[in-house]
Amino acid sequence: MFGRTTAPSLAHDDAVLAELGIKAELSRKMGVFGNFAISFSVICILAGGMSLFGFGLSHGGPVVMLGSWVVIGFMTLLVGMSLADVVSAYPTSGGPYFMADRLGGPRWGWTTGWLNLLGLLGAIAGIDYGAAAFIGAFAQLQWGIEPTDSTTMAVFGGILLLHGLLNVCGVRLITVLNSISVWWQLLGVAIIVGTLALAPSQHQSAQFDFTHFHNDTGFANPLYVCLIGALLAGYTFCGYDASAHVAEETTKAQTSAPRGIVHAITVSWIAGFVLLAGMLFAIQDYKATQNSATGVPPAQIFLDVLGSGGAKALLLIVIVAMLFCGNAEVAAASRMIYAFSRSRALPHWQTWRRVSNRTKTPVPAVWVAVVLPFVLALPALWSPAAYGAITAINAVGMIPAYGIPVYLALRKGDHYRSGPWSLGRWRRPIGWIAVAYVVIITVVFCLPQSAPITADSFNYAGVTLAIALLLAWLTWITRGRHDYQLTSPNSMTADQADMEEVV
Repeated sequence: MFGRTTAPSLAHDDAVLAELGIKAELSRKMGVFGNFAISFSVICILAGGMSLFGFGLSHGGPVVMLGSWVVIGFMTLLVGMSLADVVSAYPTSGGPYFMADRLGGPRWGWTTGWLNLLGLLGAIAGIDYGAAAFIGAFAQLQWGIEPTDSTTMAVFGGILLLHGLLNVCGVRLITVLNSISVWWQLLGVAIIVGTLALAPSQHQSAQFDFTHFHNDTGFANPLYVCLIGALLAGYTFCGYDASAHVAEETTKAQTSAPRGIVHAITVSWIAGFVLLAGMLFAIQDYKATQNSATGVPPAQIFLDVLGSGGAKALLLIVIVAMLFCGNAEVAAASRMIYAFSRSRALPHWQTWRRVSNRTKTPVPAVWVAVVLPFVLALPALWSPAAYGAITAINAVGMIPAYGIPVYLALRKGDHYRSGPWSLGRWRRPIGWIAVAYVVIITVVFCLPQSAPITADSFNYAGVTLAIALLLAWLTWITRGRHDYQLTSPNSMTADQADMEEVV
């Protein structure tokens, strides 16, 4: 049976960590719902689905948007189930890199860690910058303020600062916010879809929603357009490794974290389909929606159906969901930074692995997770293409990082020992399908997305993936092979042992 749960082999979560060579330092106050909530908040269908809605309209239209959501969601569920099996065996804040190291060796762990880290930082940059753009659209509707690159960047910086302040308060507050986020998203989808179903005097037909194909990519091959159009779902279904990154703060982590991953993907898959279908049914003018003066196609649908007042109300629902999403991503990234520093993988690791005595939160790592995305996004002031190149690492970094531990577990064959949550006899067939999907979707992420190909339209995902792999290799040969230690619980310095409180 999928995901069967057996009695834990060790009586206490900290004993599981000790067996893995890790000293428990974080506050374990998150339950199974909280663990689910952080991954669901990071996937955030109201962020990905809305931010990329215009992309979907141009890259295949309704039939590709809904069809690819079904297919990509199912394949993501297979990847998530396979990853959950490995998480159950290795429930640590390091997530994919710790699993890859244990299953394949230090070089696998090091490379996976850098891919995962850059993917998380790119995700924060993309999510919070997207929220800033939606806030700009709201400001234009509410006060007539025309958003500019500089004002968007300023709002983006303010959002990051807010997320940093919330995250240093401790995991209990983050758990509460993520729990609110779950209900906000689900109720938000219900309100948006319900309103768009009842308010318009006319709707698109079911035939339009499920068969209409629209191609503004410049490519003539419909199969190719379907492939790149699937990236609306591909980009949205990222971030569910968050459940693994907070495993050291979760009770009954060997079962709670795997369940969190699988349930977050499943609920997002269903709710996201309902959201996209409801939005597509409510389109009044396809071209006008694509070319909205707000710069945000969903906002144009809201305006056409409800007028300014209703549009602003629905836009606020989306904006708040995005803010929840970015906050959860900062929490996940900070735990990964903390764990990677604990393994001496980052420069000045002694600082970033510190934990506040008061909140038991890796406070310095939180601020790294806030500052670096802002630095990464600064090129957006001068070149949208440069910003796209940076944030593209979100998907091309994170998706391979999910597939690597699954592949390594399969490669170990009978020597791999599952945790209490296991796919059992289905682990290998599902795992190999998941690995094949990861390879295929990573290639699709790197394909050109519009023609003619220019400096502004070029898809920099492949370049950023190559740079990430080059960075991982260079840092390995210069310092990683000398300094990197997956676990070193008995090698803390006196200064680390007597860590001063960080506030």
